[in-house]
Amino acid sequence: SHDLIPIEDFVIQHPAIDEAIIIIRDILRQYGVEAYNEKYHTGDIRHIIVRRGHFTEELMIVLVTRTFTLPHAQEIIAAICETLPNVVSVVQNINSEETNVILGKQAMVLFGQDFYTDELLGHTFNISHQSFYQVNSEQTEKLYSVAVEYAELTGKERAVDAYCGIGTMTLALAEEAWEVFGVEIVPQAIENAKANAAMNEIDNVLFEVADAGQWLVQKAEEGFEVDVVVVDPPRKGLAKEFIASVLEMKPERMVYVSCNPNTLARDLKLLHEGGYHVEKVQPVDMFPQTYHTETVVLLTRSEI
Repeated sequence: SHDLIPIEDFVIQHPAIDEAIIIIRDILRQYGVEAYNEKYHTGDIRHIIVRRGHFTEELMIVLVTRTFTLPHAQEIIAAICETLPNVVSVVQNINSEETNVILGKQAMVLFGQDFYTDELLGHTFNISHQSFYQVNSEQTEKLYSVAVEYAELTGKERAVDAYCGIGTMTLALAEEAWEVFGVEIVPQAIENAKANAAMNEIDNVLFEVADAGQWLVQKAEEGFEVDVVVVDPPRKGLAKEFIASVLEMKPERMVYVSCNPNTLARDLKLLHEGGYHVEKVQPVDMFPQTYHTETVVLLTRSEI
């Protein structure tokens, strides 16, 4: 359903986010800013996005608008910052398309900078509004710790972190490996990743903006050698070309972090047929009281 339902207590997200959304909603009402009407493609505000640092408690507000002009923008920003003192960033994202995609391609910073900070596994991260970041930080630390443990790094390996985002898992891998390549298709995320590596004084990582599947295909054709491949793909899983490139590269180990058991099972079947054996499987409950789970799988290359 695309009907708007007023919800003031979302239960599974942090109460500070619920509070912020209600405050911002009321401020927008105060200044007569209209909600977006999907049927008629009218109105101003399409989405209110609140992102919160679990450990820093910093708030980023993203106002997704249909038009470039946000009525009473200065008054609205002033009211938000006065009422919510933990706000460090307010971004207006413009999405003028008739689509159900949330974010548009254009954005402008209305307050602060286009990032907030949080901490994960002893590292500090800048997170832009376009960048993916797990919402359950406590469980994310457990998830990534399992992934790093499964990688079995000794300091001599070259590893690839496909779908690396802002480098959260990449930096954890880099502390244990000789060299790590991080690949991500979102340019803003790679900008964050490079800044995050520098901020945390980690210099054995290389980040590239690319489609992870296409990047691995190209590297396989170039004869690129890698010891460990770590993947954390979206729900659609891995492309067949990506899996074919992994099979051509023949890394000793592959760590697969999945948010979709169906595509995970499909991909594990192909990897098994290509000579990889499932050694360990660890589910992680990222979203308590829902049916969603993350799964970490260690695959090793079978000796032939």
